[in-house]
Amino acid sequence: MTNTEVRSGREILRTALRRNLGAMTSGTLLMGSYQAAETAVPILLGVIVEYALRGGRLSSLGLALLALGLVMATVSYSWRFGMRILQKANTTEAHRWRVAVADRGLQPVAREVDLKSGEVLTIATEDADQTADIIEVVPLLISSLVSVVITGVVLAVISVPLGVLVFAGTVAILSVLSVMSRRIGANTQVQQAKVARAGAKVSDLIAGLRPLHGFGGSYAAFQAYRRVSTEAKKQSIVVARVNGVYAGTALALNSLLAAAVTLWAGLLTFQGQISIGQLVMVVGLAQFLIEPLKMFSEMPKYVMIARASAERMALVLAAPPVMEPGAGEPAPGSGLEVSGVTHGSLRDLTFSVRPGEFVAIAAYQPQAAAELAALLSVEVPPASYEGVVRVGGQEVASLAIEALRRCLLVNPSHHEVFAGTLRENVDPSGSSTLVEEAVKAAMLTDVVALHSEGLDYAVRDRGANLSGGQRQRLSLARALAADAEILVLHDPTTAVDAVTEQLIAHNITALRRGRTTVVITSSPALLDVADRVIVLDDGRVTSEGTHRDLLGRDSGYQLAVAR
Repeated sequence: MTNTEVRSGREILRTALRRNLGAMTSGTLLMGSYQAAETAVPILLGVIVEYALRGGRLSSLGLALLALGLVMATVSYSWRFGMRILQKANTTEAHRWRVAVADRGLQPVAREVDLKSGEVLTIATEDADQTADIIEVVPLLISSLVSVVITGVVLAVISVPLGVLVFAGTVAILSVLSVMSRRIGANTQVQQAKVARAGAKVSDLIAGLRPLHGFGGSYAAFQAYRRVSTEAKKQSIVVARVNGVYAGTALALNSLLAAAVTLWAGLLTFQGQISIGQLVMVVGLAQFLIEPLKMFSEMPKYVMIARASAERMALVLAAPPVMEPGAGEPAPGSGLEVSGVTHGSLRDLTFSVRPGEFVAIAAYQPQAAAELAALLSVEVPPASYEGVVRVGGQEVASLAIEALRRCLLVNPSHHEVFAGTLRENVDPSGSSTLVEEAVKAAMLTDVVALHSEGLDYAVRDRGANLSGGQRQRLSLARALAADAEILVLHDPTTAVDAVTEQLIAHNITALRRGRTTVVITSSPALLDVADRVIVLDDGRVTSEGTHRDLLGRDSGYQLAVAR
């Protein structure tokens, strides 16, 4: 699905309906059969009573009972298969939207959306599910209408005023409830936004719990989350209250209509205008009418909820891209070139890395290091900075993102670890041929050896059962296992001891021999094994040479990196 296909929640709903037209048609026919058969039950019961009171033959009564049995079988099987078709289509459609939102959220090209990652997660789960509910809502709405129409027509045949009462009452009920459903939709949209914000806040809180403890900011962070959570709770109570009023009003109006039909039929029977059998039929239809009317009256609410969720999905899916990627491919044996780049704290930054070269970049200011890593990972769109970044002699802006990612991999300093096994974290695609070598190079072998499951050891969400150094080495192993033609590592060894750092530095050099490697670091071990060190100070290249050469002639460098 391209960006131009989705501009609003309405378009999302139309797309969902169009894609599932076949399943919805089959489901509507089966659910319509179910409702028609349900309506036929009280009609047949009334006919049987009428026939028995008139002294009909026993064989005819048996045929009527057989017809009733067939109707009940139709009720059972049409519901079973109709709901199976609709729920399968609903689940499949929800999956499609989850994938679409997740794909957009995982795009390496940033998007101008006022949503945090936790909110995107909520949209990809709850909102996708609620939007897909439209697949069931429409067929159930139509099938409920079928039963109301059949009931009204049968009652009109028995007595025209009874039929008119059913149709008029249904219109009045839906008019009242449609007004209430709009309020539900508006309140639900606000609730979804506040709940998503609370989820994003707690996600950020968990991610930064350790540093928060470190500088004593835990209490302030918890208070901030408490405020957001309280707002979400209050809005949820408002939505629950409105939903309760809606459900209560719908039930009361439906029951009132059924009671009115029953009382009127009793009066007509007392006056001799309809027979006992017809009274049984009317009373049965009046009682049955409550269920389809309830379903029919609830549909506007679900439609409004689906629309609210679809509008939230459109925030992500219809957001304009910050950068339109090209279609080019980097040439094999690519090198890296940064020419005249000015962005943030970077000032006219220029350097190049030859194919197969191992280069270390010593940035004196952490902000410059972070901005350079963001620049190379295309988190910063080329249009927002001066100068160019070239891979294989081609500007990044002219390359297809997929092709660029296959060639250039930037491993950030914030090492993400996912729930799963060690193996799945090292090789998420399951296609790497360097898993064992990468594990050894990253010195992750001790973690593997600690557990009898080895690489199949289960890792908790965010690597909660691993230490900071273990998570960092796991992230490094994943980057090395990818075997990218150009690999950029940002502070890959800050959480390990000096001895392990020294071993990792030599292991990376051996494993990446012949591959272009850039390490943004202040680690003496990594700087020492590099073919060349580029020094960044105040966002500019101020010096260049080998680590030992720079130590001998550059006092500023010596102070910055010597440990």
